[in-house]
Amino acid sequence: MAVVWYAARVLIAAVIVVAVADLSKRYPRVGALLLSLPLVSILAFLQGWFRHQDLPTLSRLARETLVLVPLGLPFFLPLAFAQRLGFDFWTALIAGMVLASMSIGCWLYFFPQNA
Repeated sequence: MAVVWYAARVLIAAVIVVAVADLSKRYPRVGALLLSLPLVSILAFLQGWFRHQDLPTLSRLARETLVLVPLGLPFFLPLAFAQRLGFDFWTALIAGMVLASMSIGCWLYFFPQNA
C-alpha cells in the first residue's frame, strides 16, 4: 500500500508540473497564478499531518518556509528581465539559481539552526 501511495503522490506532482507548463504557454498569467499557489506546501503539510500528526514539527516547517520563500524570490529576477539583460534561457536560469542560492546560503550561514 505504501508503494501505491508514493506513486500517487508522484503522479499528482507530475500532473501539476505538466499542467502548469502546458497552460502557461497559452495563458502565462494563469500559469503564474498556479505557480504562486502553495500547492506543494499544502500537499506536504497534509502528508506530514496524516503520517505523524506532529503539530510542533509542522509549525516549525511553516516558520522555516515563511522565511525561505522570500529568500528564493531572486531566482525569478533574471528570468523576468532576460530579454532586457540580453540573456538566453539557460543563462537566466543559471543566474536565477545562483542568486537564490546566494540569498538562501547567506541566511543559512548567518542564522544557523539552533536546535
